Amino acid sequence: MQPESLLRTLEDFLAESPAALVFEDGEPIFDLAVAHYSVSADHGKCLLHLWSDERNTVRRVLDAETKKDALLLSVQRFGQGKPSRLEILRHGDRRTPQARTVGRRQYCKLLQKSLQKQFPDLTSTSLTSAMDLERSFSPVYARGLLRRGRSAFAVFGVNAQELQSSIDGALTFGLLWLEHCRTKEAARTVVEGLKLFLPPGTSAVVRERLACLNHDLAKFELYEFTEAEQSLQLLDCRDRGNIATHLVKCLNPAAAKERLKPAVDRVLSLVQYPGKVQLVAVSASEIAFRLHGLEFARAKTKASDHEITFGTGPNETVLNGETEKLFAHLLSRLVETRLADGNHNHALWRMQPERWLESLIVKNVAALDSAFDPSFVYSQVPAFSASDRAMIDVLTCTREGRLAVLELKADEDIHLPLQGLDYWARVQWHHLRGEFTANGYFAGKDLSPQPPLLLLISPALRVHPATDTLLRYLSPEIDCTLLGVDERWRDGLRVVFRKRAETRNQAHA
Repeated sequence: MQPESLLRTLEDFLAESPAALVFEDGEPIFDLAVAHYSVSADHGKCLLHLWSDERNTVRRVLDAETKKDALLLSVQRFGQGKPSRLEILRHGDRRTPQARTVGRRQYCKLLQKSLQKQFPDLTSTSLTSAMDLERSFSPVYARGLLRRGRSAFAVFGVNAQELQSSIDGALTFGLLWLEHCRTKEAARTVVEGLKLFLPPGTSAVVRERLACLNHDLAKFELYEFTEAEQSLQLLDCRDRGNIATHLVKCLNPAAAKERLKPAVDRVLSLVQYPGKVQLVAVSASEIAFRLHGLEFARAKTKASDHEITFGTGPNETVLNGETEKLFAHLLSRLVETRLADGNHNHALWRMQPERWLESLIVKNVAALDSAFDPSFVYSQVPAFSASDRAMIDVLTCTREGRLAVLELKADEDIHLPLQGLDYWARVQWHHLRGEFTANGYFAGKDLSPQPPLLLLISPALRVHPATDTLLRYLSPEIDCTLLGVDERWRDGLRVVFRKRAETRNQAHA
Protein backbone atom coordinates (compact mmCIF):
# COMPACT_ATOMS: atom_id res chain seq x y z
CA MET A 1 0.00 0.00 0.00
CA GLN A 2 1.12 3.56 -0.67
CA PRO A 3 1.97 5.73 2.38
CA GLU A 4 -1.06 7.96 1.77
CA SER A 5 -3.37 4.91 1.68
CA LEU A 6 -1.82 3.53 4.86
CA LEU A 7 -2.30 6.90 6.56
CA ARG A 8 -6.01 7.00 5.64
CA THR A 9 -6.51 3.41 6.81
CA LEU A 10 -4.87 4.18 10.17
CA GLU A 11 -6.71 7.47 10.65
CA ASP A 12 -10.12 5.98 9.84
CA PHE A 13 -9.67 2.99 12.16
CA LEU A 14 -8.14 4.95 15.06
CA ALA A 15 -10.72 7.74 14.80
CA GLU A 16 -13.43 5.20 15.63
CA SER A 17 -11.40 3.33 18.26
CA PRO A 18 -10.73 5.81 21.11
CA ALA A 19 -10.14 3.04 23.65
CA ALA A 20 -8.21 0.60 21.48
CA LEU A 21 -5.34 -1.52 22.79
CA VAL A 22 -2.08 -1.81 20.86
CA PHE A 23 -0.09 -5.07 20.89
CA GLU A 24 3.36 -5.67 19.45
CA ASP A 25 4.44 -9.26 18.86
CA GLY A 26 1.61 -10.35 21.16
CA GLU A 27 2.49 -8.03 24.08
CA PRO A 28 0.25 -5.06 25.09
CA ILE A 29 2.20 -1.80 24.77
CA PHE A 30 -0.38 1.04 24.67
CA ASP A 31 -3.94 1.72 25.80
CA LEU A 32 -5.28 4.54 23.62
CA ALA A 33 -7.79 5.47 26.31
CA VAL A 34 -4.85 7.13 28.08
CA ALA A 35 -2.06 7.16 25.46
CA HIS A 36 -1.64 9.35 22.36
CA TYR A 37 -0.66 8.84 18.74
CA SER A 38 0.18 10.71 15.55
CA VAL A 39 0.34 9.46 11.95
CA SER A 40 2.27 11.05 9.12
CA ALA A 41 3.08 10.18 5.51
CA ASP A 42 6.15 12.18 4.54
CA HIS A 43 9.12 11.42 2.30
CA GLY A 44 7.52 8.24 1.00
CA LYS A 45 7.05 6.69 4.47
CA CYS A 46 4.03 6.19 6.73
CA LEU A 47 5.06 6.68 10.36
CA LEU A 48 3.03 5.80 13.45
CA HIS A 49 4.12 7.53 16.67
CA LEU A 50 2.68 6.22 19.98
CA TRP A 51 3.46 7.62 23.42
CA SER A 52 2.30 7.62 27.04
CA ASP A 53 3.76 8.47 30.44
CA GLU A 54 5.62 5.14 30.41
CA ARG A 55 7.03 4.85 26.88
CA ASN A 56 7.55 6.41 23.46
CA THR A 57 7.44 4.35 20.23
CA VAL A 58 7.81 5.18 16.54
CA ARG A 59 7.21 2.57 13.83
CA ARG A 60 7.28 2.71 10.05
CA VAL A 61 4.09 1.12 8.72
CA LEU A 62 4.68 -1.16 5.73
CA ASP A 63 1.27 -2.74 5.28
CA ALA A 64 -2.17 -2.80 6.91
CA GLU A 65 -5.09 -5.21 6.98
CA THR A 66 -8.46 -4.55 8.60
CA LYS A 67 -10.29 -7.48 10.18
CA LYS A 68 -13.59 -6.53 11.80
CA ASP A 69 -12.52 -5.04 15.17
CA ALA A 70 -8.78 -5.32 14.57
CA LEU A 71 -6.17 -3.53 12.46
CA LEU A 72 -3.16 -5.72 11.67
CA LEU A 73 0.00 -3.84 10.76
CA SER A 74 3.34 -4.89 9.39
CA VAL A 75 5.80 -2.41 10.91
CA GLN A 76 9.53 -1.80 10.99
CA ARG A 77 11.62 -0.50 13.86
CA PHE A 78 14.31 2.04 13.10
CA GLY A 79 17.64 0.35 12.51
CA GLN A 80 16.11 -3.09 12.03
CA GLY A 81 15.46 -4.74 8.68
CA LYS A 82 13.04 -7.47 9.77
CA PRO A 83 9.38 -6.35 10.06
CA SER A 84 7.36 -7.03 13.21
CA ARG A 85 3.63 -7.30 13.79
CA LEU A 86 1.47 -4.65 15.43
CA GLU A 87 -2.18 -5.32 16.33
CA ILE A 88 -4.65 -2.61 17.25
CA LEU A 89 -7.80 -4.04 18.81
CA ARG A 90 -10.91 -1.92 19.29
CA HIS A 91 -12.04 -3.81 22.39
CA GLY A 92 -8.88 -5.45 23.70
CA ASP A 93 -9.92 -9.12 24.05
CA ARG A 94 -7.29 -11.18 22.20
CA ARG A 95 -8.76 -14.60 23.01
CA THR A 96 -9.99 -16.70 20.11
CA PRO A 97 -13.77 -17.34 19.97
CA GLN A 98 -13.13 -20.95 20.93
CA ALA A 99 -11.01 -19.94 23.94
CA ARG A 100 -13.72 -17.53 25.11
CA THR A 101 -16.40 -20.23 24.81
CA VAL A 102 -14.34 -22.79 26.72
CA GLY A 103 -13.52 -20.26 29.46
CA ARG A 104 -17.17 -19.29 29.90
CA ARG A 105 -18.37 -22.89 30.08
CA GLN A 106 -15.72 -23.66 32.67
CA TYR A 107 -16.81 -20.63 34.69
CA CYS A 108 -20.43 -21.84 34.67
CA LYS A 109 -19.32 -25.18 36.12
CA LEU A 110 -17.15 -23.60 38.80
CA LEU A 111 -19.81 -21.10 39.85
CA GLN A 112 -22.52 -23.77 39.98
CA LYS A 113 -20.33 -25.97 42.17
CA SER A 114 -19.69 -23.04 44.53
CA LEU A 115 -23.40 -22.18 44.67
CA GLN A 116 -24.25 -25.73 45.76
CA LYS A 117 -21.63 -25.49 48.50
CA GLN A 118 -22.53 -21.93 49.66
CA PHE A 119 -26.33 -22.38 49.52
CA PRO A 120 -27.00 -26.05 50.39
CA ASP A 121 -30.67 -25.32 51.12
CA LEU A 122 -31.24 -23.97 47.60
CA THR A 123 -31.38 -25.92 44.34
CA SER A 124 -29.49 -24.46 41.40
CA THR A 125 -30.66 -24.81 37.82
CA SER A 126 -27.96 -25.43 35.23
CA LEU A 127 -26.12 -22.18 34.54
CA THR A 128 -25.90 -21.10 30.91
CA SER A 129 -23.98 -18.48 28.96
CA ALA A 130 -25.77 -19.10 25.66
CA MET A 131 -26.48 -16.03 23.56
CA ASP A 132 -30.07 -14.75 23.53
CA LEU A 133 -30.21 -11.72 21.24
CA GLU A 134 -33.97 -11.29 21.66
CA ARG A 135 -33.53 -10.55 25.37
CA SER A 136 -30.11 -8.82 25.08
CA PHE A 137 -28.23 -11.63 26.87
CA SER A 138 -24.70 -12.13 25.58
CA PRO A 139 -22.42 -15.16 26.15
CA VAL A 140 -20.22 -12.99 28.38
CA TYR A 141 -22.50 -13.69 31.36
CA ALA A 142 -23.51 -16.85 33.21
CA ARG A 143 -27.10 -16.96 34.41
CA GLY A 144 -29.53 -19.27 36.16
CA LEU A 145 -31.87 -19.66 39.17
CA LEU A 146 -31.56 -20.77 42.78
CA ARG A 147 -34.82 -22.31 44.04
CA ARG A 148 -36.36 -23.13 47.41
CA GLY A 149 -39.97 -24.29 47.09
CA ARG A 150 -42.00 -21.46 45.59
CA SER A 151 -39.22 -18.96 46.15
CA ALA A 152 -36.17 -18.28 43.97
CA PHE A 153 -33.24 -15.95 43.27
CA ALA A 154 -31.94 -14.98 39.85
CA VAL A 155 -28.21 -15.76 39.49
CA PHE A 156 -25.90 -13.73 37.29
CA GLY A 157 -22.09 -13.87 37.02
CA VAL A 158 -19.09 -12.85 34.92
CA ASN A 159 -15.63 -14.43 34.89
CA ALA A 160 -12.28 -12.76 35.51
CA GLN A 161 -11.12 -13.12 31.88
CA GLU A 162 -13.73 -10.68 30.56
CA LEU A 163 -13.07 -6.99 29.98
CA GLN A 164 -13.65 -4.56 32.86
CA SER A 165 -16.31 -2.84 30.76
CA SER A 166 -18.27 -6.13 30.67
CA ILE A 167 -17.93 -6.48 34.44
CA ASP A 168 -19.11 -2.88 34.98
CA GLY A 169 -22.11 -3.59 32.72
CA ALA A 170 -23.12 -6.75 34.59
CA LEU A 171 -25.80 -5.03 36.69
CA THR A 172 -27.63 -3.78 33.60
CA PHE A 173 -27.98 -7.29 32.21
CA GLY A 174 -28.50 -8.77 35.68
CA LEU A 175 -31.60 -6.60 36.15
CA LEU A 176 -32.93 -7.70 32.76
CA TRP A 177 -32.32 -11.34 33.71
CA LEU A 178 -34.15 -10.76 37.01
CA GLU A 179 -37.11 -9.24 35.17
CA HIS A 180 -37.13 -12.10 32.65
CA CYS A 181 -37.11 -14.69 35.45
CA ARG A 182 -39.94 -12.90 37.27
CA THR A 183 -42.06 -12.84 34.14
CA LYS A 184 -41.34 -16.44 33.17
CA GLU A 185 -41.82 -17.84 36.70
CA ALA A 186 -44.76 -15.64 37.70
CA ALA A 187 -47.33 -18.48 37.72
CA ARG A 188 -45.40 -20.77 40.07
CA THR A 189 -42.49 -18.97 41.77
CA VAL A 190 -41.74 -15.65 43.46
CA VAL A 191 -38.29 -14.51 42.30
CA GLU A 192 -37.21 -12.49 45.33
CA GLY A 193 -34.14 -10.83 43.89
CA LEU A 194 -30.75 -11.07 42.24
CA LYS A 195 -27.48 -12.64 43.37
CA LEU A 196 -24.64 -11.09 41.38
CA PHE A 197 -21.15 -12.63 41.17
CA LEU A 198 -18.09 -10.63 40.07
CA PRO A 199 -14.31 -11.25 40.10
CA PRO A 200 -12.37 -9.99 43.15
CA GLY A 201 -11.38 -6.32 43.11
CA THR A 202 -13.61 -5.39 40.16
CA SER A 203 -16.92 -4.46 41.78
CA ALA A 204 -16.56 -0.73 42.58
CA VAL A 205 -18.82 0.56 39.78
CA VAL A 206 -21.48 -2.11 40.27
CA ARG A 207 -21.49 -1.59 44.06
CA GLU A 208 -22.11 2.15 43.71
CA ARG A 209 -24.92 1.51 41.23
CA LEU A 210 -26.57 -1.09 43.46
CA ALA A 211 -26.82 1.48 46.25
CA CYS A 212 -29.05 3.60 43.99
CA LEU A 213 -31.60 0.88 43.25
CA ASN A 214 -34.97 0.23 44.89
CA HIS A 215 -34.17 -2.38 47.55
CA ASP A 216 -37.87 -2.66 48.46
CA LEU A 217 -38.55 -3.95 44.97
CA ALA A 218 -35.96 -6.74 45.03
CA LYS A 219 -33.31 -8.26 47.27
CA PHE A 220 -29.87 -7.59 45.84
CA GLU A 221 -26.80 -9.54 46.92
CA LEU A 222 -23.32 -8.88 45.54
CA TYR A 223 -20.51 -11.43 45.84
CA GLU A 224 -16.90 -11.58 44.79
CA PHE A 225 -16.19 -15.03 43.38
CA THR A 226 -12.57 -16.26 43.37
CA GLU A 227 -12.48 -18.99 40.74
CA ALA A 228 -9.13 -20.53 41.75
CA GLU A 229 -10.31 -21.05 45.35
CA GLN A 230 -14.01 -21.45 44.50
CA SER A 231 -14.79 -19.04 47.33
CA LEU A 232 -17.54 -16.43 47.69
CA GLN A 233 -17.44 -13.20 49.70
CA LEU A 234 -20.61 -11.18 50.33
CA LEU A 235 -20.22 -7.40 49.90
CA ASP A 236 -22.30 -4.53 51.27
CA CYS A 237 -24.30 -3.14 48.36
CA ARG A 238 -26.67 -0.78 50.18
CA ASP A 239 -24.26 1.66 51.81
CA ARG A 240 -23.87 4.71 49.60
CA GLY A 241 -21.05 5.75 51.88
CA ASN A 242 -18.83 3.54 49.73
CA ILE A 243 -18.66 6.36 47.18
CA ALA A 244 -15.24 8.01 47.12
CA THR A 245 -15.24 10.98 44.80
CA HIS A 246 -13.28 14.20 44.42
CA LEU A 247 -14.74 17.37 42.87
CA VAL A 248 -12.33 19.59 40.95
CA LYS A 249 -12.56 23.35 41.53
CA CYS A 250 -14.50 25.34 38.96
CA LEU A 251 -12.18 26.90 36.40
CA ASN A 252 -12.00 30.55 35.43
CA PRO A 253 -12.22 30.27 31.60
CA ALA A 254 -11.47 33.96 31.01
CA ALA A 255 -8.20 33.76 32.99
CA ALA A 256 -7.08 30.63 31.12
CA LYS A 257 -7.84 32.21 27.73
CA GLU A 258 -6.00 35.39 28.65
CA ARG A 259 -3.00 33.39 29.87
CA LEU A 260 -2.84 31.56 26.51
CA LYS A 261 -3.91 34.48 24.30
CA PRO A 262 -0.94 34.23 21.84
CA ALA A 263 -1.65 30.53 21.27
CA VAL A 264 -5.40 31.14 20.94
CA ASP A 265 -4.82 33.91 18.42
CA ARG A 266 -2.47 31.72 16.38
CA VAL A 267 -4.93 28.81 16.15
CA LEU A 268 -7.90 31.02 15.33
CA SER A 269 -5.89 32.79 12.63
CA LEU A 270 -5.60 29.43 10.83
CA VAL A 271 -9.30 28.58 11.10
CA GLN A 272 -11.55 29.53 8.22
CA TYR A 273 -14.58 30.26 10.42
CA PRO A 274 -13.19 31.16 13.89
CA GLY A 275 -16.65 32.14 15.15
CA LYS A 276 -17.74 28.48 15.05
CA VAL A 277 -14.88 27.28 17.23
CA GLN A 278 -15.57 26.57 20.92
CA LEU A 279 -12.80 27.53 23.32
CA VAL A 280 -12.97 25.32 26.40
CA ALA A 281 -10.72 25.72 29.45
CA VAL A 282 -9.79 22.18 30.46
CA SER A 283 -7.43 23.39 33.19
CA ALA A 284 -5.94 26.66 34.41
CA SER A 285 -3.15 26.22 31.87
CA GLU A 286 -4.87 24.44 28.96
CA ILE A 287 -7.38 25.50 26.32
CA ALA A 288 -9.14 23.03 23.99
CA PHE A 289 -10.40 24.06 20.55
CA ARG A 290 -13.55 22.23 19.44
CA LEU A 291 -15.84 22.21 16.45
CA HIS A 292 -19.30 20.85 17.29
CA GLY A 293 -17.84 19.11 20.32
CA LEU A 294 -14.89 17.49 18.53
CA GLU A 295 -11.55 18.64 19.91
CA PHE A 296 -9.07 19.32 17.11
CA ALA A 297 -6.35 21.29 18.92
CA ARG A 298 -5.10 22.14 22.40
CA ALA A 299 -2.88 24.93 23.74
CA LYS A 300 -1.03 24.64 27.04
CA THR A 301 1.57 26.58 28.92
CA LYS A 302 5.05 25.10 28.80
CA ALA A 303 7.79 26.67 30.93
CA SER A 304 7.68 30.38 30.05
CA ASP A 305 6.10 29.75 26.64
CA HIS A 306 3.23 27.70 25.25
CA GLU A 307 2.74 24.61 23.09
CA ILE A 308 -0.01 23.87 20.57
CA THR A 309 -0.90 20.31 19.61
CA PHE A 310 -3.53 19.18 17.13
CA GLY A 311 -5.37 16.02 16.13
CA THR A 312 -8.64 14.24 16.94
CA GLY A 313 -9.15 11.67 19.70
CA PRO A 314 -5.82 10.33 21.02
CA ASN A 315 -4.17 11.70 17.87
CA GLU A 316 -1.78 14.50 18.91
CA THR A 317 0.85 16.33 16.85
CA VAL A 318 2.85 19.40 17.87
CA LEU A 319 2.09 22.45 15.72
CA ASN A 320 5.24 23.99 14.26
CA GLY A 321 6.51 25.23 10.92
CA GLU A 322 6.85 21.70 9.56
CA THR A 323 3.38 20.52 10.63
CA GLU A 324 1.35 23.67 9.90
CA LYS A 325 0.43 22.32 6.46
CA LEU A 326 -0.87 19.11 8.07
CA PHE A 327 -2.91 21.18 10.55
CA ALA A 328 -4.40 23.20 7.70
CA HIS A 329 -5.36 19.94 5.98
CA LEU A 330 -7.13 18.74 9.15
CA LEU A 331 -9.00 22.04 9.48
CA SER A 332 -10.08 21.88 5.86
CA ARG A 333 -11.50 18.38 6.31
CA LEU A 334 -13.24 19.39 9.54
CA VAL A 335 -14.94 22.40 7.98
CA GLU A 336 -16.11 20.30 5.04
CA THR A 337 -17.41 17.32 7.01
CA ARG A 338 -18.28 18.39 10.59
CA LEU A 339 -21.59 19.93 9.51
CA ALA A 340 -25.19 18.87 10.11
CA ASP A 341 -25.53 18.06 6.41
CA GLY A 342 -21.95 16.79 6.01
CA ASN A 343 -20.87 13.40 4.69
CA HIS A 344 -22.47 10.96 7.15
CA ASN A 345 -20.00 8.24 6.20
CA HIS A 346 -16.91 10.29 7.02
CA ALA A 347 -15.06 9.39 10.24
CA LEU A 348 -14.82 13.05 11.30
CA TRP A 349 -18.61 13.45 11.00
CA ARG A 350 -19.27 10.29 13.04
CA MET A 351 -16.72 10.93 15.79
CA GLN A 352 -17.90 11.76 19.31
CA PRO A 353 -21.61 12.32 18.61
CA GLU A 354 -22.31 12.73 22.34
CA ARG A 355 -19.92 15.67 22.49
CA TRP A 356 -21.69 17.21 19.47
CA LEU A 357 -25.05 16.82 21.19
CA GLU A 358 -23.53 18.16 24.40
CA SER A 359 -22.25 21.28 22.65
CA LEU A 360 -25.79 22.08 21.47
CA ILE A 361 -27.27 21.54 24.93
CA VAL A 362 -24.65 23.74 26.62
CA LYS A 363 -25.42 26.47 24.11
CA ASN A 364 -29.20 26.21 24.58
CA VAL A 365 -30.15 24.14 27.65
CA ALA A 366 -33.56 25.83 27.80
CA ALA A 367 -34.49 23.96 24.60
CA LEU A 368 -34.77 20.85 26.78
CA ASP A 369 -36.80 22.54 29.52
CA SER A 370 -37.57 26.20 30.09
CA ALA A 371 -37.17 25.57 33.84
CA PHE A 372 -33.37 25.33 33.45
CA ASP A 373 -31.25 28.37 34.23
CA PRO A 374 -29.03 29.05 31.17
CA SER A 375 -26.67 31.11 33.34
CA PHE A 376 -25.34 27.96 35.00
CA VAL A 377 -24.39 25.19 32.60
CA TYR A 378 -21.21 23.16 33.08
CA SER A 379 -19.98 20.46 30.72
CA GLN A 380 -17.54 17.64 31.40
CA VAL A 381 -17.38 18.36 35.13
CA PRO A 382 -14.56 16.29 36.69
CA ALA A 383 -15.87 14.32 39.68
CA PHE A 384 -13.36 11.51 40.06
CA SER A 385 -14.34 8.41 41.97
CA ALA A 386 -12.30 5.57 43.35
CA SER A 387 -13.29 3.45 40.36
CA ASP A 388 -12.71 5.79 37.42
CA ARG A 389 -11.98 9.33 36.24
CA ALA A 390 -15.13 9.90 34.23
CA MET A 391 -16.76 13.28 33.62
CA ILE A 392 -20.34 14.39 34.21
CA ASP A 393 -21.74 15.21 30.75
CA VAL A 394 -23.72 18.32 31.71
CA LEU A 395 -24.52 19.81 35.10
CA THR A 396 -27.05 22.62 35.44
CA CYS A 397 -29.84 23.77 37.75
CA THR A 398 -33.41 24.98 37.55
CA ARG A 399 -34.28 28.63 38.02
CA GLU A 400 -35.36 27.66 41.56
CA GLY A 401 -31.90 26.25 42.23
CA ARG A 402 -32.47 22.48 42.03
CA LEU A 403 -29.45 20.70 40.56
CA ALA A 404 -29.89 18.65 37.38
CA VAL A 405 -27.59 15.96 36.00
CA LEU A 406 -27.84 15.42 32.23
CA GLU A 407 -26.53 12.14 30.78
CA LEU A 408 -26.39 12.01 26.98
CA LYS A 409 -26.29 9.24 24.39
CA ALA A 410 -26.43 9.94 20.66
CA ASP A 411 -26.77 6.25 19.77
CA GLU A 412 -28.70 3.35 21.27
CA ASP A 413 -27.06 2.29 24.54
CA ILE A 414 -28.56 -0.22 26.93
CA HIS A 415 -26.43 1.15 29.80
CA LEU A 416 -27.83 4.70 29.68
CA PRO A 417 -29.97 4.45 32.87
CA LEU A 418 -27.25 2.98 35.09
CA GLN A 419 -24.53 5.23 33.73
CA GLY A 420 -26.79 8.12 34.62
CA LEU A 421 -26.91 6.72 38.17
CA ASP A 422 -23.11 6.96 38.42
CA TYR A 423 -23.16 10.72 37.93
CA TRP A 424 -26.33 11.35 39.92
CA ALA A 425 -24.76 9.61 42.93
CA ARG A 426 -21.59 11.70 42.71
CA VAL A 427 -23.48 14.97 42.33
CA GLN A 428 -25.74 14.09 45.28
CA TRP A 429 -22.67 13.22 47.38
CA HIS A 430 -21.01 16.59 46.75
CA HIS A 431 -24.30 18.48 47.02
CA LEU A 432 -25.02 17.11 50.50
CA ARG A 433 -21.63 18.40 51.59
CA GLY A 434 -22.04 21.85 50.02
CA GLU A 435 -19.01 21.28 47.82
CA PHE A 436 -20.34 22.82 44.60
CA THR A 437 -20.60 26.26 46.14
CA ALA A 438 -17.32 25.79 48.01
CA ASN A 439 -15.54 24.92 44.76
CA GLY A 440 -16.86 27.90 42.80
CA TYR A 441 -19.82 26.38 40.95
CA PHE A 442 -23.18 28.19 40.77
CA ALA A 443 -21.66 31.38 42.17
CA GLY A 444 -24.36 33.61 43.67
CA LYS A 445 -27.08 30.98 43.24
CA ASP A 446 -28.99 29.58 46.22
CA LEU A 447 -29.07 25.83 45.56
CA SER A 448 -32.10 23.86 46.69
CA PRO A 449 -31.48 21.12 49.31
CA GLN A 450 -33.57 18.70 47.20
CA PRO A 451 -31.79 15.75 45.55
CA PRO A 452 -30.67 16.46 41.98
CA LEU A 453 -32.86 15.75 38.99
CA LEU A 454 -31.57 13.12 36.56
CA LEU A 455 -32.29 13.57 32.86
CA LEU A 456 -31.40 10.88 30.33
CA ILE A 457 -31.25 12.34 26.82
CA SER A 458 -31.13 10.45 23.53
CA PRO A 459 -32.52 10.71 19.99
CA ALA A 460 -36.10 9.44 20.17
CA LEU A 461 -35.61 6.47 17.83
CA ARG A 462 -32.35 5.42 19.49
CA VAL A 463 -33.64 4.74 23.01
CA HIS A 464 -32.92 1.09 23.82
CA PRO A 465 -36.10 -1.03 24.28
CA ALA A 466 -34.85 -2.21 27.70
CA THR A 467 -34.67 1.34 29.09
CA ASP A 468 -38.17 1.35 30.62
CA THR A 469 -37.49 -1.92 32.44
CA LEU A 470 -34.23 -0.62 33.91
CA LEU A 471 -35.76 2.69 34.99
CA ARG A 472 -38.39 0.87 37.07
CA TYR A 473 -35.64 -0.49 39.33
CA LEU A 474 -34.24 2.93 40.28
CA SER A 475 -34.61 4.18 43.83
CA PRO A 476 -37.78 6.29 44.32
CA GLU A 477 -35.43 8.97 45.70
CA ILE A 478 -34.18 9.63 42.17
CA ASP A 479 -36.40 11.95 40.13
CA CYS A 480 -35.51 10.70 36.65
CA THR A 481 -36.88 11.77 33.27
CA LEU A 482 -36.12 10.29 29.86
CA LEU A 483 -36.07 12.88 27.06
CA GLY A 484 -36.24 11.89 23.41
CA VAL A 485 -34.96 14.54 21.00
CA ASP A 486 -35.65 14.78 17.30
CA GLU A 487 -33.43 12.55 15.15
CA ARG A 488 -32.26 15.66 13.28
CA TRP A 489 -30.81 17.14 16.46
CA ARG A 490 -27.69 18.37 14.64
CA ASP A 491 -29.97 20.87 12.90
CA GLY A 492 -31.33 22.06 16.25
CA LEU A 493 -32.59 20.63 19.55
CA ARG A 494 -36.26 19.73 19.80
CA VAL A 495 -37.79 17.44 22.47
CA VAL A 496 -40.32 15.03 20.93
CA PHE A 497 -41.20 13.06 24.07
CA ARG A 498 -40.70 13.34 27.81
CA LYS A 499 -41.17 10.28 30.03
CA ARG A 500 -40.90 10.29 33.82
CA ALA A 501 -39.46 7.12 35.32
CA GLU A 502 -42.16 5.11 37.09
CA THR A 503 -40.24 3.48 39.93
CA ARG A 504 -42.14 0.73 41.71
CA ASN A 505 -42.39 1.21 45.46
CA GLN A 506 -43.74 -2.18 46.54
CA ALA A 507 -41.94 -5.47 46.78
CA HIS A 508 -42.51 -7.83 43.86
CA ALA A 509 -45.28 -10.28 44.47
